[in-house]
Amino acid sequence: MSTLKIFFIALLFVSVTTDIAFAQTDPFTVDAVTRQTPDSLALYLEIAARNNPAVKADFLSYKASLEKIPQAGAYPDPELEIGFFLQPMEIMDGRQIADFTLMQMFPWFGTRKAARTEAEHMANMAFAQFRETRDNLYLEVYTQWFLLCSLQQQLQNNRENRDYLKQLETLALRKFSASPAGNTSPGRRTQTTTSTGSTSATMGNTGTAGNMGPMGSSMGGNLSQSTSTSASMGSMASGTNMQSMNGSSGMSDVLRIQLEIAELENSIESISSQIDAEAAAFNALLNRPANNKIQLPDSITPIPFSLDIAATTDQISLSNPMLAMIDEEGAAYKAKAEMDKKMSYPMVGIGLQYSLIGKRMDMGHGGLPITEMNGMDMIMPMVSISLPIYRNKYKAQQKESSIRWQANRHQLANTQNTLQTELYRIRHSLDDASRKIALYEKQSQLARTTYHLLVQEFVSGKSDLTDVIQIQRQLLDYRLKKAEAIADYNTMVASVQKLISFKSKE
Repeated sequence: MSTLKIFFIALLFVSVTTDIAFAQTDPFTVDAVTRQTPDSLALYLEIAARNNPAVKADFLSYKASLEKIPQAGAYPDPELEIGFFLQPMEIMDGRQIADFTLMQMFPWFGTRKAARTEAEHMANMAFAQFRETRDNLYLEVYTQWFLLCSLQQQLQNNRENRDYLKQLETLALRKFSASPAGNTSPGRRTQTTTSTGSTSATMGNTGTAGNMGPMGSSMGGNLSQSTSTSASMGSMASGTNMQSMNGSSGMSDVLRIQLEIAELENSIESISSQIDAEAAAFNALLNRPANNKIQLPDSITPIPFSLDIAATTDQISLSNPMLAMIDEEGAAYKAKAEMDKKMSYPMVGIGLQYSLIGKRMDMGHGGLPITEMNGMDMIMPMVSISLPIYRNKYKAQQKESSIRWQANRHQLANTQNTLQTELYRIRHSLDDASRKIALYEKQSQLARTTYHLLVQEFVSGKSDLTDVIQIQRQLLDYRLKKAEAIADYNTMVASVQKLISFKSKE
């Protein structure tokens, strides 16, 4: 086994070992993320790297491209020519029976090295493609993971708000039960009606007795009693209407709270169904059954991260697989141009011809004597040189490689500009998400404080239920938006790490 083959086998082994353990050694995928998701996300990244069909396909393509290197560096196959005479040809010292010719051609000095160099760069290009596919997979896993965490946080927030509403429902029921209208029974209402009738009867008797006394005294007494009775009846009617209104209002509050609870129950079911769908997509990235259980954290928190544009730009230039792929392709074009130049030079062949000679028994024609070389086989060394006289094709090959290399340089510059633009867009998204997280956190705290105050005022009758439900909805909305903002922030962090191929910044 040649030294070169041993070297590439060792390189392949190191690459496989590095790729399998990459999710465990990278600080971002293990340390930074697992601070919020211990023993979960790092394991899923490793499973994805091992099992994802696209990653495995690109890695196998890289292994196949490694097999191109020994093919490119090999010598041309030797040529063996064998010729037999149907009738042995008479020569001076025997009869020539057959000829055997073996020829080995050797390309110009440096041609094989240039070919191997081109194949090596093409293999490196395939490895960069494998890295790009793997990094895209990692980013998809991160994005799907943070989406699931956000949905899990939203599910928890909805459940907590449902518990708040149930507590508010209990308070509303107690308030309704403690109200006078809630305690009024039909017997008490009948008693009130009877008392009103007695009062009317008394008024009638008083009017009859008034005829017995002086007219002025009788009229004054009747007027005074009539005014007093009317006032009493008006007060009783007003109290009865207020009790009816309070009872109706208290019961409507309970019903409105129950409507809010029903809506939250529907939201909880919807989010749970969405989590199942997104979990199936997450399992598809890991190439495992859709119903496999996924361990999700109870809450989602922002990943500690600080973006340095200058340092990250340098790391992108050194580590980004797309740039590496284009750069390796350009190097392959340069190596091919060198190989085309060497191929335009002559090829030298070294060979050997062996002639099988039989003995001649008679004197032969012309009376030539038989010598000691009669029937002795002949061996003849040979040298062959190719003549590349048709130069146009060689010039065209070299010009083609040169033009492709120039186009590759422009493609590299364009990709660098694209990645630079993407980095600045990601920084804007990071800053925007960070501001939203701070805003929603502040609004959530204020809404939570306001909610507790309004609940106390609602119990004491100083505020309306509409205000309580409105602030409760705002609190839920702020908490949901905060979870979404954190998921967006963490996804942008993963996008930055993807640009530098998930390498450590240290």
